[in-house]
Amino acid sequence: MSVPLLKIGAVLSTMAMVTNWMSQTLPSLVGLNGTVSRAGASEKITLFQSPEEGWQLYTSAQAPDGKCICTAVIPAQSACARDGRSRELRQLMEKVQNVSQSMEVLELRTYRDLQYVRGMETLMRSLDARLRAADGSLSAKSFQELKDRMAELLPLSAVLEQYKADTRTVVRLREEVHNLSGSLAAIQEEMGAFGYEDLQQRVMALEARLHACAQKLGCGKLTGVSNPITIRAMGSRFGSWMTDTMAPSTDSRVWYMDGYYKGRRVLEFRTLGDFIKGQNFIQHLLPQPWAGTGHVVYNGSLFYNKYQSNVVVKYHFRSRSVLVQRSLPGAGYNNTFPYSWGGFSDMDFMVDESGLWAVYTTNQNAGNIVVSRLDPHTLEVVRSWDTGYPKRSAGEAFMICGVLYVTNSHLAGAKVYFAYFTNTSSYEYTDVPFHNQYSHISMLDYNPRERALYTWNNGHQVLYNVTLFHVISTAGDP
Repeated sequence: MSVPLLKIGAVLSTMAMVTNWMSQTLPSLVGLNGTVSRAGASEKITLFQSPEEGWQLYTSAQAPDGKCICTAVIPAQSACARDGRSRELRQLMEKVQNVSQSMEVLELRTYRDLQYVRGMETLMRSLDARLRAADGSLSAKSFQELKDRMAELLPLSAVLEQYKADTRTVVRLREEVHNLSGSLAAIQEEMGAFGYEDLQQRVMALEARLHACAQKLGCGKLTGVSNPITIRAMGSRFGSWMTDTMAPSTDSRVWYMDGYYKGRRVLEFRTLGDFIKGQNFIQHLLPQPWAGTGHVVYNGSLFYNKYQSNVVVKYHFRSRSVLVQRSLPGAGYNNTFPYSWGGFSDMDFMVDESGLWAVYTTNQNAGNIVVSRLDPHTLEVVRSWDTGYPKRSAGEAFMICGVLYVTNSHLAGAKVYFAYFTNTSSYEYTDVPFHNQYSHISMLDYNPRERALYTWNNGHQVLYNVTLFHVISTAGDP
């Protein structure tokens, strides 16, 4: 009889632990730890805890025509952030499900042991009846021994009764857990949009829509230039520095070219941090010298103007070789049509969201700025536009989203004064302040990957952030 008693003890111990867990957990399950809003109370739900987890709306205004104008930060990558209450609710439901399964196993085991114990109970009663019937046929000694043994088994009757009651308790607890699961499911359904699965699907759908919107927001009209951010003071008064506009975000190499004519030495720094510290760099020696400061790095190659010519050179950094070179038909060179600061800046190469551009001037255009779209593989001119703006009156220029922006000076007090739109072949005069901190800009380029302006300002390497204005047409708009 020791085996059934051990089993009964194990079952009772398990039931005690389950009962203790339920007594501690059930109140928090029903109340959701106080996170469910009471009737009539308002509650703020924070779906995303930080900008890295989701979208943040920084400003909101209304235009005169009634349209909403918003400034938002949308991350490139975003995991599905979940509401804390929904996450907790899901975890609690999983716990209840696990306990319910444990209850089922316990019930099966208890039922099996109960059948065994009931058989023992029947055997005991039969034995007691036989002893009573054989009272006169046994010797006094044998009868007394059997009677003593029966007396030892008598406490088992009380244990059996308690065991039956505990079995009924297990069944009742299982029913309560089942009912509680239904209540939690109802609570989750009442939470509506904050249900875990529903929230995940809604957020994923919203994320897809916002990413599609972000693609439309990739281009816009320049409305502001930030205060300058000085990265380093290095080199002479004139030069250029840049990163690859087509490189992945993990590639943060910086290229540095000091001087504006007859230079051949290009320094390649591993990261922006290395550039700031002046360490971890390699040197490229160009086979042909450069003129001006209008160079650009695009998809692993350097595009620059060959000294004393109107030739465009494409130099590939990895192979350390010239892949292609081609003359720009009619383009001025050798300080024929430079920017206002001179410096052999006749030809200026740029990259924006749509590709590679060349800004220069020809005699046929009477010294006005010409914008040409170049094929980056062959350097052939795809299309050209005559902007009508005199290049010698321009301090510097840069391209954003197919729009050429021109500053009216390279000195202090400069501003973005002119914009030419290649998509409509039209122009307008602008008035965007541009803080020229060191009073002499000799290089100005836009990087579409970083949405920033790179400048070389009197021996200082400087960055500017830009603000673009977007007009989004939505379904139903006229």
